[in-house]
Amino acid sequence: MTLREGSLDAPTRHPLDWKSADFYDEAKLDKELERVFDICHGCRRCVNLCTAFPTLFDLVDASPTLEVDGVSKHDYGKVVDQCYLCDMCYMTKCPYVPPHPWNVDFPHLMLRAKAVRFRKAGAKLRDKLLTSTDALGRLATIPVVVQFVNAANKSGLVRGVMEKTLGVHKERILPEYARETFRAGARANAAFPARDGNNTPGKVAVFTTCYVNYNEPGIGHDLLKVLAHNEVPALLVEKEACCGMPKLELGDLEAVARSKEANIPVLARLARAGHAILTPVPSCTLMFKQELPLMFPGDADVKAVADAMFDPFEYLVARHKDGLLKTDFKRPLGKVSYHVPCHLRVQNMGQKTRELLEMIPGTRITTVERCAGHDGTWGVKAEYFENSMKIGRPVFRQMAEAGPDYVSSDCAIAGRHILQGMGEVKAQKQHPLTLMRMAYGL
Repeated sequence: MTLREGSLDAPTRHPLDWKSADFYDEAKLDKELERVFDICHGCRRCVNLCTAFPTLFDLVDASPTLEVDGVSKHDYGKVVDQCYLCDMCYMTKCPYVPPHPWNVDFPHLMLRAKAVRFRKAGAKLRDKLLTSTDALGRLATIPVVVQFVNAANKSGLVRGVMEKTLGVHKERILPEYARETFRAGARANAAFPARDGNNTPGKVAVFTTCYVNYNEPGIGHDLLKVLAHNEVPALLVEKEACCGMPKLELGDLEAVARSKEANIPVLARLARAGHAILTPVPSCTLMFKQELPLMFPGDADVKAVADAMFDPFEYLVARHKDGLLKTDFKRPLGKVSYHVPCHLRVQNMGQKTRELLEMIPGTRITTVERCAGHDGTWGVKAEYFENSMKIGRPVFRQMAEAGPDYVSSDCAIAGRHILQGMGEVKAQKQHPLTLMRMAYGL
């Protein structure tokens, strides 16, 4: 039987069979890695996406057979190390994703390899620290401690020591920690009457996320102001833990399960009470929309949460379609270079942020839809910093070409990375929610 070349069908994903013994069987993993790597080698469409594929192809081209069978199984880990699970190969390039019979899911295969490695050998202290975002945030935002941490992160001497001891690259500009967390200072307004639309629930629950809570609380405050301006009753999720995405990228799936047990019961009650759940960080939204449903496919609470989960701009654009969004913008934004982060693109909902920002009079949006190469903790690490800057170089150039007044990305970490890569520019970095708040004149 001859298989058709590629597929025109919409990508689908199989549940992640992470609790089975076969999932962690190294021999079976190597066999599947060899199968998929051989397909990738024969295609090579993804060579320009990241450094995982060039690493694979260089290994093949340097092997004695010039085929995947000539690559040492030990070297497979070099490819795994370069994958930061952006999902772009799956969503935009690969013609062999399911339902194609070849069933290629490169990111989830890399996730499986990371999980096998983590179960066998654990992780470095650095990686455990960087992915423990809640614990790190609670410690770093203690009064007095926060001042020391922020000063240390800007000290060349301290950063040199951090690179040598922890492997955090000394040139990576790190986000500051807030003196007051978002949850401590947030004033959500639930007093408005709920007005349901055809596309949206009329009341909202905000899942803060670690980054907004500890690093950039202004993003959360701006979201609450935009919701209040549009008379949407909003409350904060009463209790939350890290969504689990950092631990997923580490391969620590048991830690992901623990985060799920902390978050899902609370969120499911809100979902069943008719709340839309908004998360202002795309990776967190994706975790609840995609990764947890694939890890726990039979869990009714996980499905209820996934169905109620919205990216903020997805929700706001849907409110506009319902005739329930105010467009009384008072301030033009000028030129905005807007970057669409990978974990937003993977949600497959279109460019809702761009669509809404373009409604603002006196605003010109230049959209860049390409991976910036940071991905959470990956671009912070000493061994990957140069690659992260290399991957981001086309994005830095395209964002700068428009001579923008503002540089913006739904992923605040990507925004910081892009601004660092652009170098000396007049543009300010502002989150899209902040731009919305400014445009409303709030």
